[in-house]
Amino acid sequence: MERITIPYAVADFIDLRERKFYYVDKTSFIPGLENYNAPVFLRPRRFGKSLLVSTLACYYDRTKADRFEELFGGTWIGEHPTEEHSRYMIVRYDFSAMAMADDMEGLERNFNRLNCSPVEIMVTHNRDLFQDFQFTTKGNASQMLEEALGYAREHDLPKVYILIDEYDNFTNQLLTAYKDPLYEQVTTKDSFLRTFFKVIKKGIGEGSIRTCFCTGVLPVTMDDLTSGYNIAEILTLQPRFLNMLGFTYEEANAYLRYVIDKYGMGQDSFEELWQLIVNNYDGYRFRPGAEPLFNSTILTYFFKNFAALNGFIPSELVDENLRTDISWIRRLTLSMENAKEMLDALVINDELSYNIADLSSKFNKKKFFDKNFYPVSLFYLGMTTLRNNYRMVLPNLTMRSIYMDYYNEMNHIEGGAPRYVPTYERFTEDRRFEPLVQNYFEQYLGQFPAQVFDKINENFIRCSFFELCSRYLSSYYTFAIEQNNSAGRSDFEMTGIPGTDYYKDDRIVEFKYFKAKEAEHMLALNDPRPEDVAQVRAYAKDTKLKFPIIISSNDRSSVLQVIYILKVKLSVFTPIQKISKHLSSLIAALMALGVSSCVSLF
Repeated sequence: MERITIPYAVADFIDLRERKFYYVDKTSFIPGLENYNAPVFLRPRRFGKSLLVSTLACYYDRTKADRFEELFGGTWIGEHPTEEHSRYMIVRYDFSAMAMADDMEGLERNFNRLNCSPVEIMVTHNRDLFQDFQFTTKGNASQMLEEALGYAREHDLPKVYILIDEYDNFTNQLLTAYKDPLYEQVTTKDSFLRTFFKVIKKGIGEGSIRTCFCTGVLPVTMDDLTSGYNIAEILTLQPRFLNMLGFTYEEANAYLRYVIDKYGMGQDSFEELWQLIVNNYDGYRFRPGAEPLFNSTILTYFFKNFAALNGFIPSELVDENLRTDISWIRRLTLSMENAKEMLDALVINDELSYNIADLSSKFNKKKFFDKNFYPVSLFYLGMTTLRNNYRMVLPNLTMRSIYMDYYNEMNHIEGGAPRYVPTYERFTEDRRFEPLVQNYFEQYLGQFPAQVFDKINENFIRCSFFELCSRYLSSYYTFAIEQNNSAGRSDFEMTGIPGTDYYKDDRIVEFKYFKAKEAEHMLALNDPRPEDVAQVRAYAKDTKLKFPIIISSNDRSSVLQVIYILKVKLSVFTPIQKISKHLSSLIAALMALGVSSCVSLF
């Protein structure tokens, strides 16, 4: 097998270029950054911040001037270089590598252990300029940086370009570990961190530092540093830089075609794969009305696994690194009651309202943990995204899956395999969808207390049914919720994965909501309503147009099954066993409405 050129977990620009990995060119944003001396750019985890830092380091490093064409040839900036390229001495810090400690002494010790070497490396790489310079004090990162800057200024050396990757990583760890007093010590008075940023601020003011570019996740630490670094300009929400990280539709489209050409089975599979990645990795908007973006690192994770499987869709679509972000929800909400309230809003109502004025570039720790500020806090963490000027939503199926896991955990919903495996195992053999619906109702919804049904709505059914199906069928099908069709938005679709026996097996599910007072009438129906059948058939027609079925003499006869489900809001006094028994009889009365479709009533 030829070498895979999908750069998952490759954050070194030189390594990426030397080994000829696929590169989504973001260098056109470099000229814009030159308008700032202390820019800060924030994005959620897994959005490619470290590769951007590495790219800037290579572009401005005077010691790599002889490699400029090798490294940047064929890129936008290679064809449109600025006057500042290859002019500066680079100091590159990575705060994500810092080890934690339980007190200030330990944190300061670990900070210095990590951050003394970047200055030493800068001096070593530029020894032709520093001549016989030696540090008089070692072991203190701030003093060593100040000493090197002083020598550079005294001897009129080129300016220093400082890069700090994940500037808030270790302070965020303090917050998630509930070490708030220690966090406050780190960000106030004359702490080692404030002293460090004061040195940088002084260097920019005196002209020995050209730029200090910081990446991170939250503006909280930057705001809490206050006067220690009040020159920072946070570019996160500026329209010009919105697409600097993450992949646009155009970039993701080109990337997918490259992956299919190199590792797939032909461009005929493009539409199916495109729909899959849009549903799972797209949807991040960092400004109201902005173009939606793909999470670049997670999309690359999928492409890398797709390539490793020789063009087959991996059964696990969620990078497990994302699931660790749930610790932020626990920390943010502070109490079980708050957590359940927030989860209800996202999983049941599918949205959180927010004040657009709060979507500011800076806010401190106190505001970050304010209950009314949760939506914005989650937005910066990448756990929600902007629907419009008033509402935030979950960006994609990946985040829906993570939230549903946590929702089930918070509500003590048992997820043991014995409840579900026999039913799903039978489905893989007989493809009968109705038992999946019945199993969902009895084994999943049946665990909720009766009063919960007052809150459960159509969106909750969509999300939880998807999570359960994807848990056991992700090796055979891909899934979509509220899929856009020319006839409208279908509630739930599952599509057989190419290369499996389930390919060409497509299911469409429509959930219908009826109030409790209509329950008796709706449950008495033996046939679905004609208008609802027509709606689902319209979705099915559109799906067939998107994924045409070509049957050869050796191919099995494929059936596009359309499932119509009525979701009735149940009275809190209605015993689940009674409803389940009645539903079983309705399922048994399934009506076949044609060769290529069937409709069932639930």
